[in-house]
Amino acid sequence: MTYKTLMVHLQIGQSNAGLLRIADDLAQSFQARLIGVAVCQPMRLLYNDGYMQAELLDDDRQNMEQQIAATEAEFRTVIKQRAGDLDWRSTITLDPLSDYLAGEARNADLVMTGVNHEASSFDISRNVNVGDLVMQAGRPVLLVPSTLGTLKPERILVASNDSRESRRAILDALPFLKRAAHVAAVEIADDDNMPAARSHLRDVVAWLRRHGVEAEPIATLSVGDDPAQLRAIAGDHGAELIVAGAYGHSRLREWVLGGVTRNLLRSPDRCSLLSH
Repeated sequence: MTYKTLMVHLQIGQSNAGLLRIADDLAQSFQARLIGVAVCQPMRLLYNDGYMQAELLDDDRQNMEQQIAATEAEFRTVIKQRAGDLDWRSTITLDPLSDYLAGEARNADLVMTGVNHEASSFDISRNVNVGDLVMQAGRPVLLVPSTLGTLKPERILVASNDSRESRRAILDALPFLKRAAHVAAVEIADDDNMPAARSHLRDVVAWLRRHGVEAEPIATLSVGDDPAQLRAIAGDHGAELIVAGAYGHSRLREWVLGGVTRNLLRSPDRCSLLSH
């Protein structure tokens, strides 16, 4: 199992250089095709003056088209040495940005997107709801902090809890896990569930071994804040990448996410690979 096609989501109107360097490194490492994708929404106006509204809409669309063209140029410039294995897709849509990206994910084995903690979460015309993307994509999503410029996942932490989402994430992450120098499989449990956690981890470690991955099992007692505890363990082990299942349920168009999932989506200090 490997990644044959990577899709990298780029945000218009800002530099994507760090994310693109990581995408290029991974595409070369896996000898994978790389698809760049950008999407935005037009402004929504409440004016009653039809002439002014049309004028503003035309200006807005022209601005979006220019920004998309600049983003495509950045993509092709950074990845220019691999021109034969590149593809570009973009659109301007009235639908949520995550809908378009999730649809385009049908072309990829792995979706990559930046996590910009300085971006306004209220600007839905430019900033994708990453939680929605993870839950809709049907593909693993690699979240890359905007401040990161390199990713060499030699040390990986796998968050395991014997759920469907966790099992999916571990399978989806196998191409990374097989290349890692150190893998730690962690389950956080209360005292009553600790025997079950140890049993789960024995099975996970045995399954990984059959796929050529040696993993260290770590069953640890919950102290009440599992997201913070997981990040602390990742820090202690020097993990460059956290692999985890994404949990949540849909409330109309809003995904209500679990605590660990929310925490990983907001994590600014390391990459996360999430699967739902």
